[in-house]
Order: sequence, then structure tokens, then C-alpha cells
Amino acid sequence: MSSPKSDDFQDLLDVSMEELQLKTEAHKAWGLGTFDRWNIDQDVGDLVFSNADGAKAVAPAQIIGSFSTNDNSWLWAWDNPSISDDLKSHAWKLKEYGEKHGIEKLTTRKWTGTEGDAWAMVALAVRLCGAQGAYRGPAGPSYVFMTFGEVQISKPEDGT
Repeated sequence: MSSPKSDDFQDLLDVSMEELQLKTEAHKAWGLGTFDRWNIDQDVGDLVFSNADGAKAVAPAQIIGSFSTNDNSWLWAWDNPSISDDLKSHAWKLKEYGEKHGIEKLTTRKWTGTEGDAWAMVALAVRLCGAQGAYRGPAGPSYVFMTFGEVQISKPEDGT
């Protein structure tokens, strides 16, 4: 039987996922999910989408965590030394929320779950941190889950 606290957390995750789905649909207008390449520039904190023709979309980003398909594990960014500290503030905010509300999933550095669980964590980050959206970038056998802010679009010069 679930506790009232776990029911409340599940309700929050459900609302967060619904909100993220709506935001994702809106972001399709500028091409989210259609670019050839993605990159996270940890030096400046930007998520960069680009195409071979020079089209680009750039947004400030935060890394929330990574999901490994090798062992179905989630690793929080706040405990990943390969991620710049400047890109962990949203992840830290979720950890603090978990500590305040006694939510183990938000305070355990690594845990076994599904890709759906990973999406729920990034959706929660979007909601609690006021982000514009989220992206899952492939990185070998893992996926990096990120929140992003306002997107700046640039189109290639056509030379005419």
C-alpha cells in the first residue's frame, strides 16, 4: 500500500509529465527533435542544436541526470564529477526538494529504473525550476537528460 506522501509525489510527477508534453508540442514549432546534431557546451552552459545547412537553435541548459541502457540506471547530475558545477543547479534543486519532503528517489545518487522514470525526473525539474522544456540527448549507451531555457533560432545565410 502506498503512503499519502508517495501518492502526492506521484501526482506531482503526473502533472509534471503532462506539462512537459504540452511544452514539447509547442517546441516542435521551431524544430525540437528535427535537428541533425546536438551538443552541450559545458563552458558556457548552452544546449546547441544544429543542421549541416547552418541552421541552429541555442538555449541555456542544465543537466539533470543520465540514464544508462546498459543497466537501466539513473545517475543524478549532482553526483556526476564529469558535469560542470554550473550545469547542476536544477539537479541540486530537486535533491533539496527531496530532502525537504523525504523523497528517496530525489536524494539517492544512483538507482535502477526505466527511461520513463528518467523522463519523470526531468519533467519534475522543468516544473520546479521553471524551465522552458527538456531534451534527452544520446551519449553512447546512455542518454543525458537536460532542461533548457529560452531558445534562440538562427537560420543560415542564403547568400543572395
